[in-house]
Amino acid sequence: MKRFLIITLLGAFLAIGCTTTPAPGTLAKATPESQGMNSTILCRVDSVVFKAIEEGQCPGAVLSVVKNDKIVYLKAYGNKSVVPDTVAMTTETVFDLASVSKCVGTTLSFLQLVENGSIRLTDRVDMYIPDFRPWIDPDTGEKTDIRIIDLLTHSSGIEPYIGVPAYVERFGEATPDSLIKYIATEVRRNFKPTTGYMYSCLNFITLQHILQNITGQTLSDYAQRHVFDALELKNTCYSPTGPTLELCAPTEVQADGLPLVVNVHYPIARIINAGNSVNAGVFSNAEDLSVIAAALMNDGQIHGRRVLGKMTVERMITVPEENSPHIGRALGWDNRSSAAGIRGDLFSRTRTICHTGYTGTSMVVDMDSKTAVILLTNRVHPEDKGGLARTRALVANIVAASVEE
Repeated sequence: MKRFLIITLLGAFLAIGCTTTPAPGTLAKATPESQGMNSTILCRVDSVVFKAIEEGQCPGAVLSVVKNDKIVYLKAYGNKSVVPDTVAMTTETVFDLASVSKCVGTTLSFLQLVENGSIRLTDRVDMYIPDFRPWIDPDTGEKTDIRIIDLLTHSSGIEPYIGVPAYVERFGEATPDSLIKYIATEVRRNFKPTTGYMYSCLNFITLQHILQNITGQTLSDYAQRHVFDALELKNTCYSPTGPTLELCAPTEVQADGLPLVVNVHYPIARIINAGNSVNAGVFSNAEDLSVIAAALMNDGQIHGRRVLGKMTVERMITVPEENSPHIGRALGWDNRSSAAGIRGDLFSRTRTICHTGYTGTSMVVDMDSKTAVILLTNRVHPEDKGGLARTRALVANIVAASVEE
């Protein structure tokens, strides 16, 4: 029965004919050929995504391909849910973005603070979080301060994660103030800033508290007003409510036999930060993320709605020169680190930004060809298993190969 449902959803492809006039907060839809792409090549993505579903890598997926400021391919595959019931995937499905939240929520919000003169990228973290420990050389005792840019590029050396059960036993649940104090004063610094790469959710939790200290707002409130609402997005938020609830895809099945739905999957975000969390917590769908991608490819604005300025976007996608060359991280996004394989083999080596989320989400944005690939899955449903790294790269290659202009 499951296989039958998957196969019948071949017809879920959203027919894209002539360019349409978009509603506020959406992109127009157009044929691939009208935007300089080859639809015969582009359609090859279907077999790659269906193979991943058949192999059990994910129950279903939604793919959006953006070229310039148009959606040229939007399709749902497989199932949104298989526990407790089998429910077909739709293009409107809203996903727990996991670490893609770092890009579309935190990074865009934080760079607005640079634009409005509230911070500098080179500011020391301890300017905003007192007692924030520097790196101390174990041989010489020399201290090196950790800066905001080190957090954004995962070159700070801060430990990647904390053990949530041990933390909760000591500090309790819903204790964000204790968490940042713990990061500031106790969490290990593994290397001198700018010399190494260690992907760390704790980097971004630190950024969250800096933003909140400066603005006097929660991250979720700031991002909602200044990013999501500014772009008039319909189904992008922290802690979904109202009509969005019915659109949310479930994630991992819990001890009670039911999957998480609406509650963020990532333990630090769910248990310690109660959903208002910078490292995860944004829920969104393919069409809303397409708007964000189009805005970035159009110098930070789309259809008169601005989220960042042109020079800010350029800085965001650039790998800092002072960092060790092997790091390869831009501001908040991956560019060419060891984890950037999801961009495939054909998109620009220096001007493509990308990111994945643990739950099975991903974005790839090639600034040169103005092409974006948004592949959303809930691979952790019903169980936390499966891997999509190769699938993402194969899809990116097909999309890149379809670009003719």
